[in-house]
Amino acid sequence: MKVRRTVDKEVPGLGQRIKEAREADERSLEVICAEIGISRVYWYDIEAERVRNALPEETLRKIEKVLGVNLGVNFDN
Repeated sequence: MKVRRTVDKEVPGLGQRIKEAREADERSLEVICAEIGISRVYWYDIEAERVRNALPEETLRKIEKVLGVNLGVNFDN
């Protein structure tokens, strides 16, 4: 049997932290987006915190992996 839990967490300033991590990376936005599997338009929406509903955790973890950062989003607390 499966049990599913969906939790949203407000993370103020996350878009800015993602932007700063991207700007510190030497690769182009096109390369970064291709590695994550998202469009440039969606990336800019993430940075501007204009994502409708919520940013999927899976996408956040891909961003962290590709940029080599830990953005500190934790669902344990």
